[in-house]
Amino acid sequence: MNHLKKPDWLKVRLPSGETFFQVSELLKSRGLNTICQSARCPNIGECWERRTATFLILGDICTRNCGFCAVTKGRPLPPDDREPEAILEAAREMGLRYAVITSVTRDDLPDGGADHFVQTIRLLKENCPKTRVEVLIPDFRGNESALKRVLEASPDVLNHNLETTLNLYPRINRPEENYFRSLKLLKNAAEWGATTKSGLMVGLGESPDDLKQTLEDLREADCQLLTLGQYLQPGPGQVPVVRYYLPEEFSFWQEYALGLGFRQVVAGPLVRSSYFAENLYQSSRSQN
Repeated sequence: MNHLKKPDWLKVRLPSGETFFQVSELLKSRGLNTICQSARCPNIGECWERRTATFLILGDICTRNCGFCAVTKGRPLPPDDREPEAILEAAREMGLRYAVITSVTRDDLPDGGADHFVQTIRLLKENCPKTRVEVLIPDFRGNESALKRVLEASPDVLNHNLETTLNLYPRINRPEENYFRSLKLLKNAAEWGATTKSGLMVGLGESPDDLKQTLEDLREADCQLLTLGQYLQPGPGQVPVVRYYLPEEFSFWQEYALGLGFRQVVAGPLVRSSYFAENLYQSSRSQN
């Protein structure tokens, strides 16, 4: 397949501001990983300039091999018990009002790493009571008790990305049953009182009908917040882009999703699941 030329609206400036390098040094000094770096996010410069970052816990090696993701795959190291405390210290030093915590998928752990999420959430809640905490979790292999433990720690937002449409799961190297597992996770979390959020990538080859069905599936699962962004191939080892959506197409899909009943939607070429996460959360709260 020929690689498509990236359009101008997807080009971003290289990080250069003083704050960017301060955040970089802070994270390095604490031995912390971020999904910003591991997934080669195009927004890293903008977000770090605003002193925001999405912390990546449970190491930086994933036990799954999704075809769209740049995170290193393989056999991870045991969880670092010092990691939650290091995140607390970094959050304090950065003066975070809103912290996003995510992880690699850890199918090697009995609870999928849920207890590590719990420890991190609780430390932040107890010591930084004004800081809102969003967690972007893996599916814990459908372990409902693991999900309940995370929710009992009271994160402000429970995020779990569906990523793409059902028919494209084989293309991204995911079993189709994982699509339904993810929907069940979101539905259970909503039924247990969580503010739920999910994210989708477009440009992998989905049709408009595919995308409509996926949005309807998310609403059927009572997903309340949504991010919708352009898939960008992070490297030669990941699946290529099929097409780039125009900015006005994102506006269309944002309005379409809002019409289905999502509480709040952010859509755009460079939107990612934790991009302007605080704004999305606050705007959704203002509607209550």
